[in-house]
Amino acid sequence: MFHTILIANRGEIACRVASTARRMGIRTVAVYSDADANAAHVHACDESVHIGAAEPRASYLLGDVILNAARATGAQAIHPGYGFLSENEAFALACGQAGVTFIGPPASAIAAMGSKSAAKSLMERAGVPLVPGYHGKDQDPTLLHQEADRIGYPVLIKASAGGGGKGMRVVNSSEEFIAALASCKREAISSFGDDMVLIERYLTKPRHIEIQVFADSQGNAVYLFERDCSVQRRHQKVIEEAPAPGMTAERRKQMGEAAVAAAKAVGYVGAGTVEFIAEPDGRFYFMEMNTRLQVEHPVTEMITGLDLVEWQLRIAAGQPLPLTQDELTMQGHAIEARIYAENPDNGFLPSIGTLSHLRLPEHVTFRNGTVRVDGGVGQGDTISPYYDPMIAKLIVWGENREQAIARMHTALAQTHVVGVRTNLAFLGRLMENTAFASADLDTGLIEKNREQLLPEHTEATLPALACVAATWISAQGQTGHNSNQGDHSIDPWDSTDGWRLSGSYRQTLQLLDGDIAHTLHMQRVDGQWQLVHQDRNYPLSWSAQADGASWHTQVNLDGRNYRGTVVREGEQAWLFGTGQTGGTRIFGLPDMLRHAADESADHGGNLTAPMPGKIISLSVKAGDTVKKGDALMVMEAMKMEHAITAPTSGIVEEVFFAVGDQVTDGAELIRIEEADT
Repeated sequence: MFHTILIANRGEIACRVASTARRMGIRTVAVYSDADANAAHVHACDESVHIGAAEPRASYLLGDVILNAARATGAQAIHPGYGFLSENEAFALACGQAGVTFIGPPASAIAAMGSKSAAKSLMERAGVPLVPGYHGKDQDPTLLHQEADRIGYPVLIKASAGGGGKGMRVVNSSEEFIAALASCKREAISSFGDDMVLIERYLTKPRHIEIQVFADSQGNAVYLFERDCSVQRRHQKVIEEAPAPGMTAERRKQMGEAAVAAAKAVGYVGAGTVEFIAEPDGRFYFMEMNTRLQVEHPVTEMITGLDLVEWQLRIAAGQPLPLTQDELTMQGHAIEARIYAENPDNGFLPSIGTLSHLRLPEHVTFRNGTVRVDGGVGQGDTISPYYDPMIAKLIVWGENREQAIARMHTALAQTHVVGVRTNLAFLGRLMENTAFASADLDTGLIEKNREQLLPEHTEATLPALACVAATWISAQGQTGHNSNQGDHSIDPWDSTDGWRLSGSYRQTLQLLDGDIAHTLHMQRVDGQWQLVHQDRNYPLSWSAQADGASWHTQVNLDGRNYRGTVVREGEQAWLFGTGQTGGTRIFGLPDMLRHAADESADHGGNLTAPMPGKIISLSVKAGDTVKKGDALMVMEAMKMEHAITAPTSGIVEEVFFAVGDQVTDGAELIRIEEADT
């Protein structure tokens, strides 16, 4: 076994590998960029080496620099994690030439599966079923357009070297094809350095089911059952679970054996995932093979009781597979939810900022248990524009799927993040969704249930407002008792319950809930608290306990009890609640209202950057006439393209940036003079 390994990655997966290595007594070396000097993975390892600037191309994608770090620290092997260099054939070859073990498959297997078109041709020869499509090398746009017309719409354009949903577009008609192809190729060249694409028939109710495989250098291979990854947005997985709901033993065996055949066809060694797309009638087709550990590997660990990183290390060290196929078993059901810094209400755009408050449910980390959290950031860390905005993976286990869903729902409600927008409330609604709960799964689930999963902003309930108001006044030293009998002092001037010589006390609080301003009055009359809202008086009492930055508050409003947790962050109050105080809500506080008034002048058709990024295309210039909804420019951020559209019809007055320019969050991009209405 190795005595020292270098982990050529960052964040959650680097911490995950370090955890297993530490348990096995293996020394670890971290590498880090300028942005990660104080990151969690640096502290998780025994030694660390600086490798460059924040952008991945200047650090985590520099194979020669990483190899030099391995040599300098005495590392015998390199674990690439996922992403970055994990599926880079040249890096795997370079490791071998340098006498450093690459903890992954042979370079030849990466090459065979790295090109989706070449892999499909190989699978076709091996007898693995394929979706109808075009996987050829000729990338002439006219030919690709003709092939798409031949296959029949809708079709999926997919970057041949891609992954993670990047470089993929669904095209519904021939008229849309050329524009979608150009966008797909731009994203592919930016993310992978290769703009080759393939085209496939897009199945209208497909499930995404993948098989975890392992192979050793002695020629043995097994499958560790399946994962269902059908719940996706922008072709990126949101929820993963194992086993796949409704999977029969016969179908599991067919898919597992097909996956093992695929691995053996390329001389595979190590951990790999063979991804299939399945139709409602049970037919399945090979999509691709990811020649690395997957983000969602914990759900397989939870149902098998195994440590897949340990398997990787043992196999890379030349040991045989720890178990045979007949010895592998599974128990229960596991679900993983990816907690992202993103705003589901704004097209899932990434949210950049500092995690000023992070509270997680009771859990284990990087090992199997009822509730598990795998993460690489902590409170005080920054979600930057340079890397994937995942905060953590929340994984739960239950004796059955229903219990796992219930545990996930509870764990999500107990997860509180302040400082960035997150998908926590969206994930909670997914757990409550009828289609998901009944396992009516396909890759279009989110879009088909958009109204329930991404509802329009609704006005905050009175219990939610009361919870924030009670916390606000508690932070000033007031208590929510409805008599003075609980006070220890007989001196009324020591009272903290709003006692006044006149017999009454009143304080006004304004809360901004989206575009809705609420004026609340907290008043105490004759020893009784009341909440006054919209000229109605409600009897009120409460208790509020501070826990660091959090206030755990229970209110009794008009005879009914409600609970919530409130965190003050600058000019905002973040409310985390369930039931009538429900979900996550962000309220503006009085200072914020004053600023809003100061800035309430009409800004016309000004457009600002929704996040830091780079301008990669422009469709307009000063003097052009545009209609509301017209595409104006395309920004690239976090390796994804984001179209900027006109918020109003009018004439472009000025364009402030050119193609290639970097822009900061909130920078004015374009000014439009609104058309007369």
